[in-house]
Amino acid sequence: MHPRHSARRASGPVALAVAALLALTGQSAQAVRNVTWDDIANDDRTGQDVLGYGLGLKAQRHSPLKRVNTSNVKDLLPVWSFSFGGEKQRGQEAQALVHDGVIYVTSSYSRFHALDAKTGKQLWTYEHRLPDDIRPCCDVVNRGPAIYGDKVYFGTLDAAIVALDRATGKVVWKEKFADHKVGYTMTGAPTIVKEKNGRVLLVHGSSGDEFGVVGWLYARDPDTGEEVWARPLVEGHKGRLAGKDGTTTGDASAPSWPRDKEGKLVDAWNHGGGAPWQSASFDPETNTIVIGAGNPAPWNTWKRTKEGDDPKNWDSLFTSGQAYVDASTGELKGFYQHTPNDAWDFSGNNSVVLFEYKGKDGKLVKASAHADRNGFFYVTDRTKLATGAGYPNKPTALINAWPFVDGITWATSIDVKTGKPVEVSGQRPALPVDGSDKGKAVFVSPPFLGGTNWMPMSYSPETGLFYIPGNHWAMDYWTENLTYKAGSAYLGQGFRIKRLYDDHVGTLRAIDPKTGKIAWEHKEKFPLWAGTLTTAGGLLITGTSDGFVKAFDARSGEELWKFQTGSGVVSVPVTWEQDGEQYIGLSSGYGGAVPLWGGDMAELTKQVTQGGSYWVFKLPRSSSKVATK
Repeated sequence: MHPRHSARRASGPVALAVAALLALTGQSAQAVRNVTWDDIANDDRTGQDVLGYGLGLKAQRHSPLKRVNTSNVKDLLPVWSFSFGGEKQRGQEAQALVHDGVIYVTSSYSRFHALDAKTGKQLWTYEHRLPDDIRPCCDVVNRGPAIYGDKVYFGTLDAAIVALDRATGKVVWKEKFADHKVGYTMTGAPTIVKEKNGRVLLVHGSSGDEFGVVGWLYARDPDTGEEVWARPLVEGHKGRLAGKDGTTTGDASAPSWPRDKEGKLVDAWNHGGGAPWQSASFDPETNTIVIGAGNPAPWNTWKRTKEGDDPKNWDSLFTSGQAYVDASTGELKGFYQHTPNDAWDFSGNNSVVLFEYKGKDGKLVKASAHADRNGFFYVTDRTKLATGAGYPNKPTALINAWPFVDGITWATSIDVKTGKPVEVSGQRPALPVDGSDKGKAVFVSPPFLGGTNWMPMSYSPETGLFYIPGNHWAMDYWTENLTYKAGSAYLGQGFRIKRLYDDHVGTLRAIDPKTGKIAWEHKEKFPLWAGTLTTAGGLLITGTSDGFVKAFDARSGEELWKFQTGSGVVSVPVTWEQDGEQYIGLSSGYGGAVPLWGGDMAELTKQVTQGGSYWVFKLPRSSSKVATK
């Protein structure tokens, strides 16, 4: 039985104990104010807190604050820096949350810190005890927490999710959701949603596609951790509802996955990937959770293709696309697949952002946008997808799709009528022949690291533009023989990451979702691996792999300010207002997938020093004037 926390006001001895505890931690009485669903639902319209991954249910990453603006951002100064400490100086990819003057931020190796937002003083810390046999694919990262009521939540590298008391950091409950020994982990930030029947749910996914696991999306009671429903994202696998077997995902016969000569589903189906390892958006109007689905496993497309057939005839559903899930039941309502039978590990996990615009007929279009690792920027009709229009053999919900990076080799375009990519022949690596260990290499762009990757883009309702942290690079790519072994990498592909241009890798681009036109571009020598943030002050804020936090004019792309943090920035910035001043914060500490996968990028980035810290900035009081324009 898991403990439940009463919402009643403490009195008598209990109140004295709480007061003593607050005095020890340095928090004020206001700091234990419960976070409500209304607080979370209004996160994008209020500036005093940051309560969700994405700064709002739509994940637009736009703040209404404008005290720091294009006119005065040049005066921005560091206020404090907090070291995450120890020898665990790996990639710091988290987005922090802020509530009542306290920053809640995770760090590498499944650690959690509560910091005083004005001074940087650590109020408490929690370090999850990890076993020696964890199987993280792409560094020991954690991308952030969720907050609700009197608790904060985060996932761990040993495939668990933990709830901590927000005032003390003590464990309230902990749920192990899968076996870490075979490759399950959790790196993404959980999401709080409120389904149509009034229940508030904690939603999270699993990680581990590269080890041949089946990806799952879970909904839990945030008070107890008890599972409400669970949805696998490989066709033909059965979900759960209220602790019992639920419906099958898609068709029970799994026609998008091949069978052998005896009619048995091929081995890859048992280890099919599709992990929803990033964070969800939520559309309360349609009661829909929107989340990306990961790559199919193995990477080797021939293992997911009927012998002798063309891989383009197979889909490997429901992987490498955007999933639309009923918040009440966990049913898969709709799905749009970006890369059918994905041969390149393009995945589909990058953020799916919900937004609205007026169409040519003047009517409001309720859309979703997604910049995919495959190099294309997709705009879809989220209303259609929430009613099943994105399923195969039904009318596509795609509005349009355009390239957002240069040099795409694997496809020429996306067919708007079918929603399918127009593939280039020969870009799926061929099978090994004549008993050789590997097939002939092909040159592919983007590489599996993607035109963009996990780092979330942002959208400004004021400029009408999306801001995508992308990269120009490529790979030599070849097929290798493989056999599944639990706990071992399950790829079946070899690769070497290569440059596409001599002068830059990173490319920060602003794109118009109505036309696909690139409004402006900023190039970086090093790969971009940090998320973006826009503000009502006309700013775009992000970080670079060589250590800078930078601010740009969101309309023109002009670089207005930068500050060197001492290590590569691969995190997600946030901003909040406290005591009449606007603060900007983000983590610094290089790592993530880029330096781990070898090739030209590992050689380029080896000069970046390790680190692990949180930085906060604000204006001098003389410069902190609200923009009037």
